[in-house]
This record gives sequence, C-alpha cells and structure tokens, in this order.
Amino acid sequence: QVRLLESGGGSAQPGGSLRLSCVASGFPFSTNCMGWFRQAPGKEREGVATIDDGTATYLDSVKGRFTISKDNTKNTVYLQMNNLKPEDTAMYYCAPVCWIGPRVKYNFWGQGTQVTVSS
Repeated sequence: QVRLLESGGGSAQPGGSLRLSCVASGFPFSTNCMGWFRQAPGKEREGVATIDDGTATYLDSVKGRFTISKDNTKNTVYLQMNNLKPEDTAMYYCAPVCWIGPRVKYNFWGQGTQVTVSS
C-alpha cells in the first residue's frame, strides 16, 4: 500500500527558509511523478510543485522561491522553500501525483507537515 511520510515543517519568519522531506513507499518511486501540495485553513488543497523525470513545474506564486527535488536512492522527495511569505502558511503534503493548482484528485494522503510563516 502507498505510504507517505512528510517531515520538516515548522515555524519561520517572513523571508526565512524551510526544507520539507517526504519518504514514500508502496509504489515504483523512481519512475513515478511526485508532487507537493498544500492546504490552508478554509481553502482547497492545491498542487505547488511537481517533478517528473527530472522536470520540475511550479505554481506561479512559488516560482523562484520553492525548489522540488527527488532522490530515488532514498525514495524521498524534497521541497526547499526560500523567501517564505505568510501566505505560504498551510499543511503540506506529498503524493505520487503531478498536478498544479486546485482540484487535485487523490485519496491516499499522508499526515502532512505544518508550515507556519509569521513575524
């Protein structure tokens, strides 16, 4: 079965950085697209970054600030988040899905990791 374990969240000040990690199992990780998603309170979950065969795609609001990467030897996908803004505050999830923006369809989410950006 698919298992996704996110970590690395926490609190940061505006302009700060965090690095999220997600260890995945239960599917062919090395050949699968991976994505990072977030859900803020009262808002729909949205895809913010995906990586597929080395090609990364980003939500416009995080371009130039977030970087997604994938280590197939560790079954781990990362999200480096720099120049954080208060509007980045959300629960962050990973999933073997390539989707940017809202209306993502996936049913096997992990527990997520909380990111809070405030001064």
